[in-house]
Amino acid sequence: MLQALEYPFESEYILKKKKSIKKELLGEKTKRITKKIAVLGGSTTHNIVEILELFLLNYGIEPIFYESEYAMYWQDAMFRNEELDSFHPDIIYIHTSNRNIADYPLLSDTKEMIDDKRYQIKEHFTCMWDKLREKFACPIIQNNFEMPFYRLLGNREAFDIHGKIHFLHQLNEDFYDYAKEHEDFYINDIQYLSSCYGLDKWADPFYWHMYKYALCVPAIPELAFNIANIIKSIYGKNKKALVLDLDNTLWGGIVGDDGVENLQIGPETSMGQVYSEFQEYIKSQKELGILLNINSKNEEENALAGLKHPDSKLNADDFICIKANWNPKSKNLVDIAEELNILPDSMVFVDDNPAEREIINQQVPETVAPVIGNPEDYIRILDHSGFFEVTKLSEDDRKRNEMYKANSMRKKQEQSFADYKEYLKSLEMKAFIAPFETLYLDRIAQLTNKSNQFNMTTKRYSRSEIEAIAGNSSFLTLYGKLEDKFGDNGVVSVVIGEIEGTSLHIRLWLMSCRVLKRDMEYAMMDSLVEKCKKQGIETILGYYYPTAKNAMVKEFYALQGFEKIAEDEEGNTTWKYEIPSDYQYKNEVIERG
Repeated sequence: MLQALEYPFESEYILKKKKSIKKELLGEKTKRITKKIAVLGGSTTHNIVEILELFLLNYGIEPIFYESEYAMYWQDAMFRNEELDSFHPDIIYIHTSNRNIADYPLLSDTKEMIDDKRYQIKEHFTCMWDKLREKFACPIIQNNFEMPFYRLLGNREAFDIHGKIHFLHQLNEDFYDYAKEHEDFYINDIQYLSSCYGLDKWADPFYWHMYKYALCVPAIPELAFNIANIIKSIYGKNKKALVLDLDNTLWGGIVGDDGVENLQIGPETSMGQVYSEFQEYIKSQKELGILLNINSKNEEENALAGLKHPDSKLNADDFICIKANWNPKSKNLVDIAEELNILPDSMVFVDDNPAEREIINQQVPETVAPVIGNPEDYIRILDHSGFFEVTKLSEDDRKRNEMYKANSMRKKQEQSFADYKEYLKSLEMKAFIAPFETLYLDRIAQLTNKSNQFNMTTKRYSRSEIEAIAGNSSFLTLYGKLEDKFGDNGVVSVVIGEIEGTSLHIRLWLMSCRVLKRDMEYAMMDSLVEKCKKQGIETILGYYYPTAKNAMVKEFYALQGFEKIAEDEEGNTTWKYEIPSDYQYKNEVIERG
């Protein structure tokens, strides 16, 4: 991650140095996923595309852009356009603003006339969205409307049916209703962005009349960063865990020196209220499935005592791993990643001490350590950084902390067994494995974009693509749920195979890191063979494409009995499995339902 592109960034610097920043990013030896992004603009978009590219490259996404001609967003969407059709985007961003509304209410308009104007604008957009969804079946990001920079009716604008502000709020609600009813449709909330930036500056008319930009040029990095956060979330580039310091981070003061009773937390002081509000914000991250952990230079006894403060909003049970010791925080961080079975680049390290952040930057550079400012800035900086941008929220997300806590209990039980297979049997595991179902399509798409370690090809699929595959008889699909006596792990494994004659080509095989070494892969293999036999498939072809993160599955197909039949210079391998008539089931410890 390039520090110049981390929030809070200097927009002027990014705009001035965009060419050198791009050169530096492209010079990094980072494997990125490539995505085709169509930008359909209702105003000038050139600088937006240039800055958006920087943020996406920084997130590990290499974009290829199609950019519509000035203000031709609707024509590109609605009429035949060979260039756009052949481009076939992976994602579409529609950059419109209140400047694209030509027919606002007049003071002389009746309610019926105003309702008709709103309906016409709503139809203008919904017809376009429907057309794009039908044609490209890819995610769409749509700006909502920012408020106008003046109020003809003053405060009355907010509620009078003739007011622009009232009219735009209603149109925004129409956009939100469409987003609620359609998968893979996302709102880029420029109403919020412009209010944070300052509407007078954001909507400076000079930039519209001089360059036809719907926002001031200095605000473009803020806009591009927000779009990039949506895109990286869609493609599974979100962070997964918070690793938090304690002293002067979750509370004011040093618990070992000041004592629990003298910590600044709670309603008695203004600064105590600041820390309480921050703790409430952190606790709310659990509901999104963010894994909470502690990394503190402290005696564990003191750390736990601080969390028992009567005004503390967080307690020890809110955290998966608590590392309160005198080890280097870089070592604790790596240990936490190993215990959670996630990679260090999935974590955000939150510490008030710049020296500790610099050590993490040097020793564990994959982990982001944001400059969080003063205590009153903590929430704003973490929130605006977009580490955990929510584009989908599944039941598995809400249960994730409980699932990882259950994993901790499993590890403790494992230590009491000398024989690993006996330990697995003691878990009383049950798997439900079936073809893709509508109920789980969001979670399946989420897994394809988030799973990196146990992922044979690391192909990424949007929800729309998963839905299309599920309804295509040329594909064989499986998802696997796993539960045991400690709890339900939810959907943890996905297989997508493409049928060609009597052969099945495995396009995707992945498994969540939280169920590694539980033999779920063998249960999936057994179910896959059963499905193949029923459909007359005689041969399974598997593919492994190496990345910096999936080396652990390099020999996966060999363990399943496949024969390696090809390997190229980059280490991409092809494997073949002739299904025997007397196939011997591989799973011995999981009951399949």
